[in-house]
Amino acid sequence: MEGLKGDERSLKEDLSNETVKWQEKAESLFGQLSGDERMLENISSYLSDSHHFLKQNDLIRAFEAVIWAWAWMEIGLEKSLLHRGPGEEISDQDPLIGK
Repeated sequence: MEGLKGDERSLKEDLSNETVKWQEKAESLFGQLSGDERMLENISSYLSDSHHFLKQNDLIRAFEAVIWAWAWMEIGLEKSLLHRGPGEEISDQDPLIGK
């Protein structure tokens, strides 16, 4: 992130850090899921895309892809298309889940 001004560098670092944080959360949840194979394939693709975009320093698309992965998981669980095995529960306090 050379050549960036302080605020711009901070924003990019913050977005990168948030993306990595949500990738870790999403991958943890994804590892506990079973159910609709097509839905799981889509989620896996979004997670893979997020990593690809992050490596390319395309931070907006990287964050967007992980959010889409999370949304697919949340919808799949809500509609009983996906099922979660034992593990850490999702908290309503998470900013992407709070209703």
